[in-house]
Amino acid sequence: MTDALKRLSEEGVAIWLDDLSRKRITSGNLAELIDQQHVVGVTTNPSIFQKAISQGDGYDTQLTDLAAREVTVEEAIRMITTADVRDAADVLRPVFDATGGKDGRVSIEVDPRLAHNTRATVAEAKQLAWLVDRPNTLIKIPATEAGIPAIAETIGLGISVNVTLIFSLERYRLVMDAFLEGLEKAKERGLDLSQIHSVASFFVSRVDTEIDKRIDALGTDEAKALRGKAAVANARLAYQAYEEVFSSDRWNALEKAGANKQRPLWASTGVKDKAYSDTMYVTDLVAPNTVNTMPEATLFATEDHGEITGDTVAGTYEQARADLDAVERLGIKYDDVVRLLEEEGVEKFEASWNDLLKSTEAELKRLAPSEG
Repeated sequence: MTDALKRLSEEGVAIWLDDLSRKRITSGNLAELIDQQHVVGVTTNPSIFQKAISQGDGYDTQLTDLAAREVTVEEAIRMITTADVRDAADVLRPVFDATGGKDGRVSIEVDPRLAHNTRATVAEAKQLAWLVDRPNTLIKIPATEAGIPAIAETIGLGISVNVTLIFSLERYRLVMDAFLEGLEKAKERGLDLSQIHSVASFFVSRVDTEIDKRIDALGTDEAKALRGKAAVANARLAYQAYEEVFSSDRWNALEKAGANKQRPLWASTGVKDKAYSDTMYVTDLVAPNTVNTMPEATLFATEDHGEITGDTVAGTYEQARADLDAVERLGIKYDDVVRLLEEEGVEKFEASWNDLLKSTEAELKRLAPSEG
């Protein structure tokens, strides 16, 4: 085994696991990953919970109790998912304390069906923060048009947020602006800014998946030469935007008041195309004060053969811009791609949520007490 994960951490990249299940918590596996693989956070989403609850019998005891109480399916899901997040937060609490609240975080997502409803998203964020009741929770809010004001309002209430489903550079700038607006609201309310944390989840692999598909349809040598370049270029330019915003006068005023920077988080870092290195979205995005949330397979691939050679983002902005411009010149419209990816992202999480509703409903029926 290499010390790649240790080196990655030393370069300022926080390693988070993009997965959670009750079995992972109760078996001691999560604690082991924290101890052995330098994992300092956990992210969840509706797809992860749907998979966890539909596999095995780890939730039967709680589901049996919920069935006996005849709760609604929605209430059952919230009881189950918040219990997992609460327990994972307790496992990560020592990391949270050791890092002054920066890491040791567990993310839980608002109901994806609320992605286009600002007021409902804020209400759900407040409810989830109350239900989990752990200081090391991040509430995930999607970066949809309706999500942007919800982010500002939620941060303004002193609730720490993981902004998810960011694909475009333009939308990312709006996310950072919403974060600063939220901090300003929190400051006006007299809240302690040092207790508010946030990450901005910028999605990586899906950009290559969509653009490569369009490149393959073109089939020219010029097009093929750009396969696998767009996602990393997009993420590197996002980091450039982060550096600009968090060196501005507006930010400096908030920092003096105790605020923490909103870290860029590289999401969707599992490589989908076998033609590429399975650690590409880790090794090509090493930069200070970032988070990389990895599926377990990517985590172990990085540990096994990831080559961490220092910062791989600094000094790349000119080439990154050139790569995206070259893709655009092929007739592949960036704005069209990122809009599609956001729509698909929301739809996929909604579909997973609906699957979760169906499978949980079936489990509640299976475990319901027989009459008499």
